[in-house]
Amino acid sequence: MAYRSGKLSEEKVFKDPVHRYIHVRDKLIWDLIGTKEFQRLRRIRQLGTTYLVFHGAEHSRFNHSLGVYEIVRRIVDDVFKGRPEWNEDDRLLSLCAALLHDLGHGPFSHSFEKVFHLDHEKFTRDILVGDTEVNEVLRRMGDDFPKKVSEVIEKTYENKQVVSLISSQIDADRMDYLQRDAYFTGVSYGHFDMERILRVMRPREDQVVIKQSGMHAVEDYIMSRYQMYWQVYFHPVTRSAEVILTKILHRAKQLHKDYYTFKQDPIHFYSIFEDEVTTHDYLKLDESVVLYYFQQWQEEADPILRDLCSRFMNRNLFQYAEFNPAATMEMKKLMELTALFKKAGIDPDYYLVVDSSSDLPYDFYRPGEEEERLPIHLQLPNGDLRELSRQSEIVDAISGKRRTDHKLYFPLDLIQDMSAKRTAKKQILELLNL
Repeated sequence: MAYRSGKLSEEKVFKDPVHRYIHVRDKLIWDLIGTKEFQRLRRIRQLGTTYLVFHGAEHSRFNHSLGVYEIVRRIVDDVFKGRPEWNEDDRLLSLCAALLHDLGHGPFSHSFEKVFHLDHEKFTRDILVGDTEVNEVLRRMGDDFPKKVSEVIEKTYENKQVVSLISSQIDADRMDYLQRDAYFTGVSYGHFDMERILRVMRPREDQVVIKQSGMHAVEDYIMSRYQMYWQVYFHPVTRSAEVILTKILHRAKQLHKDYYTFKQDPIHFYSIFEDEVTTHDYLKLDESVVLYYFQQWQEEADPILRDLCSRFMNRNLFQYAEFNPAATMEMKKLMELTALFKKAGIDPDYYLVVDSSSDLPYDFYRPGEEEERLPIHLQLPNGDLRELSRQSEIVDAISGKRRTDHKLYFPLDLIQDMSAKRTAKKQILELLNL
């Protein structure tokens, strides 16, 4: 009980460009920030390869995690405190889940996960309940506390009100990353009136709702999210860098499988290549480690690995063209290009890539669908709740409308260098409309 109520003798503050200050008074939170698993997040960028397009996007998962914590702290300490619908016993649980929600992210996050079929949420859970410094700190609150924090992050905790603070369609996670990513990329799209949204948030049974008077601030937030996805997160040049990144990892894994002798042996990747990765091995990986190998692999004998690593490290990215996989003529064109690439000695598995991005800006739960998307509810003056798209014409116009974009990526420089195969070169350029 003493640790649960333990406070620092003096409040600690982190200077932050988004929230001005991040305040820490609870000893539990301060101790968690000091663990090596949380400090590792300093070495993992929030936006993966986006720094190759927006040069300011060097911020880390560490920055973001502190920001999510600060938003939840403001909600539970300034907005919810004293309200009968809020259980003060859930305060520290909410703060811990907010702070630790991204703990299991690996280097270059989602690209890394896709190649090796990993799940950062599983690693988050393993770090929370396993033999780690984070687990040791959390257990000071009770042996079952790490599991409770894990359940909040997994969205299985019994009190959905706590879950919705960090995982819903208007949560602290999204509110921080939209503003933080907009700040560091230098764009104006991700800005919205968070102060207003926080003021009109209310705890209700198993969810957090928004007073009707705050509807316009929520509309602004949803449109900001929509713009950020298409102008920043799905930027076609960022995706080009991700394509090359994933192909490097695929190539390295394939070479390992083929017993290739690396000049720079990828010892940090062995357990991942063998699909036997442990939490201990996983925590050794961060972006500084991965980039070290990419730097060294520029000298490898394998021409594909050498070229791809050089492209990534020196930002010599693939060009792209619009592509529609639903069109028969487009698929026929892709087959022709694949054959021509092989004829020209360019491996299409690594140098001709279709990449797709898709986003659903807002939706409400439809029974029978695979993923339950908890809707945003407005609280009317009489206390009744109404789902946001029923009240907002702007949100109704985009509800349930998934937007998808496809691009075909290729190395234009290699194609232009095909002087010995002029016929194939001409055919490829014509098919690509170049």
